[in-house]
Amino acid sequence: MSPAEIAWQQIDIDFDFTEGSMKMSSQMALEPETSTVTRARRADRDLDLVEALRLHEPTAAERLVATYGERAYRLATSITGNAHDAEEVVQDALWTVVRKIDTFRGESAFGSWFYRIVANAAYQKRRGRPGRRQDLSLDDVLPVFDERGHHVVLMTDWSPRVDDPSVQAELRAALTAAIDELPALYRTALVLHDVEGLSNPEIAEVLGLSLPTVKTRVHRARLFVRKQLGEALTA
Repeated sequence: MSPAEIAWQQIDIDFDFTEGSMKMSSQMALEPETSTVTRARRADRDLDLVEALRLHEPTAAERLVATYGERAYRLATSITGNAHDAEEVVQDALWTVVRKIDTFRGESAFGSWFYRIVANAAYQKRRGRPGRRQDLSLDDVLPVFDERGHHVVLMTDWSPRVDDPSVQAELRAALTAAIDELPALYRTALVLHDVEGLSNPEIAEVLGLSLPTVKTRVHRARLFVRKQLGEALTA
């Protein structure tokens, strides 16, 4: 199963067309790209789980897997690009958390700490392996304009087709292809933000990046997916 197919299982799609713009909402919500509002740090909902792990309670590891197993797999797959490596990453990460739970100091949310362990393990797994491109330029994500500022490709509003059941299958295929085509660094930021629901500051903490870099990656990943969907459904 590809990274996009895994992410798709967590996504509901809704489209809102306003003056020709497209917005993907629900769990994969494409919020206004210029928004500077960040979510306040949420209370750590995993304090009971952390305490159980520290006390080595018999069911603690099972609770960890039930709470974060699927999330870890989605993140690992978005980075490594294949299921086999992702499974190994998740196993290593879960074992690391169990062994090193006493090093968790509560300075960040447990989920952020856990995701950082998964991400580090996944990047270590793919290090040295030949990979695809690492960056998205603005040319990759923006429409093409001519010298007069007009769209080179005719922009078609395909919103009336969205409710057609036959388009849902086409839409799913187009979304899967678009996410799979993203460079891993951008796909990871998109999955963490729009599937796992992390805020930009949380993603910056997990991936060890600056906040502007995270905003850029999420923004360009969304634009790329929008562009690919539009091209696929108007072809």
